[in-house]
Amino acid sequence: PLSALALLSTLFLFARQPGQAPEIPIAEIESLAREQKMSSPQFSGVTSNGSVIAVNAKNVRPDPELPDRLIVESLFLSLDGADGSHVEITSGSSVINGREQIAKLEGLARLTTSSGYVMETVGLTANLRSGEILSEGALEIQAPYGHIIAGRFKFTLSETGEGQQMLFTDGVKLLY
Repeated sequence: PLSALALLSTLFLFARQPGQAPEIPIAEIESLAREQKMSSPQFSGVTSNGSVIAVNAKNVRPDPELPDRLIVESLFLSLDGADGSHVEITSGSSVINGREQIAKLEGLARLTTSSGYVMETVGLTANLRSGEILSEGALEIQAPYGHIIAGRFKFTLSETGEGQQMLFTDGVKLLY
């Protein structure tokens, strides 16, 4: 009992004095209340051709002008086909239209396929219903057999399970 009393007395002897409550600037609270934002959101679903699509992001906030649109920071999209094929897309900034189920990847976007293609372009449009991906402009592709430069690109996963289908158009150059 004597040692317990000694321990208890040291608890009160070395206890800190109550400090002031932490101050949070009112302007910071108001800006946090005004700006709606979700951190690390994830959603997934199945496209019309049976592929599984998953979307992850660093931050998402609603567009104040259009309530059906989401402004996305650091988007990661993956698409898994029924035949085992896989596609990954990353982009710094994007806009997702919830009503149309379209993701517009703005800025530099990178697309990697399980068949060995790595593509970089400025701007992609991904249809979240069908899984179709279109480039907004010119792109460079590192293919298993060489290097491709194309003006436009269309990617689909076959509904019959035949794998990935890629269409390069508008001035295609192949270096192998």
